[in-house]
Amino acid sequence: MRWLLIALTFPVFLAGCDKPKAQAQARPPAEVTVQTIVPRDTPVRFEFVGQTQSTHQVQIRARVDGFLEERVYTEGALVKTGDVMFRQDPKPFQAQLDAAKGALAQQQAALQTANDNLARVKPLTALKALSKKDLDDATGQQAAAAAAVYTAKANVQTAQLNLSYTTITAPVTGLSSYAQVQDGAYISSTNSLLTYVSQIDSLWVNFSVSEDDMLKFRTEKTRGVLSVPGEHDFVVDVVLSDGSTFPHQGRITFANADYDVTTGTYLLRATVPNPDFSLRPGQFVRVGLTGAERPNAILVPQAAVLQGAKGHFVMLLTKDNTVQPRPVEVGPWHGNDWFITGGLAAGDVVVTDGVARLAPGAKVKVVATAPAPASHAAAVASGSAPAAATGRQPGVIQGPAAAAPAGAAK
Repeated sequence: MRWLLIALTFPVFLAGCDKPKAQAQARPPAEVTVQTIVPRDTPVRFEFVGQTQSTHQVQIRARVDGFLEERVYTEGALVKTGDVMFRQDPKPFQAQLDAAKGALAQQQAALQTANDNLARVKPLTALKALSKKDLDDATGQQAAAAAAVYTAKANVQTAQLNLSYTTITAPVTGLSSYAQVQDGAYISSTNSLLTYVSQIDSLWVNFSVSEDDMLKFRTEKTRGVLSVPGEHDFVVDVVLSDGSTFPHQGRITFANADYDVTTGTYLLRATVPNPDFSLRPGQFVRVGLTGAERPNAILVPQAAVLQGAKGHFVMLLTKDNTVQPRPVEVGPWHGNDWFITGGLAAGDVVVTDGVARLAPGAKVKVVATAPAPASHAAAVASGSAPAAATGRQPGVIQGPAAAAPAGAAK
């Protein structure tokens, strides 16, 4: 039986061996989008995290000890210079003033008596009717009475000041804080702080630049791959937490000369107008700096840049419509694009779409040509580009670190 099965299947096996192999079908060229490299001057925007601060925050303190009689202002309201904020009980200070005025009148009367006595003694001494000692005594009494009058006047002035200090006014125009002492409390040196007033018609925005960014900024400036405005006069715009841009722009007005060893950063400060008081001290914001540009910069879409074992590379289109890898040096991101600092030149054609499925030497078919990334650069320069479009690449200079120590960067 077994031999019968073998005999039946053997011819079938031989017939199968005689079938020709199906030839593999040739794959069509991959469809890709390309972009021709055109270097151009590209405005750039640098972005940091900052925090707003009042340009003039004043502590409102009581200058004399006494009972707090009344809080006059509305907590959190805008107060103007000279507005009454607190009143202390004035009666003890009024009594001190009255006593000082009485003492002054007494001393003025004593001075008048001493003047009259000196006026009588002088002619009598000249006639030898009184001794020289009598004249000296009268002169001394008159001088002592005059000095006592000066002291009494000073006491009156002190009492007047103390009485005026019981009415506490706002020294600047700004937003008030809450009252830290309630009506009826006794005010002394231990609890003299009553509230704060923060001037906010313009605000400071403090932000920090890392040491790495500082060094990269200076290196790029020295190499000529980054151009900055004269005197580092960057335009400062503020992006709020909801992504909206504050309508008023500012300028960098302060750069700390010291390096903060605890944070590894340099402190910079911008002053931003705030006429409608919409910004408040203490807000966390994003600080955008514009005014710099990268001359003759080369930009390619981020999707066109791949990373291999030896670094970054792009796929270059050759004349025979094949692709070959080209190693490149990358810089910071610029929106959805990437600055290329080395490896590409004007006229090179880079595959921007469909690059991930390509192998070196593969045949391709160009179905579209991507425009050069110029529109985004213009939008960033004008401030109309969204803040997220200037994404930060870790470890790459994104801010004018040397804008703070301007002298060192020049």
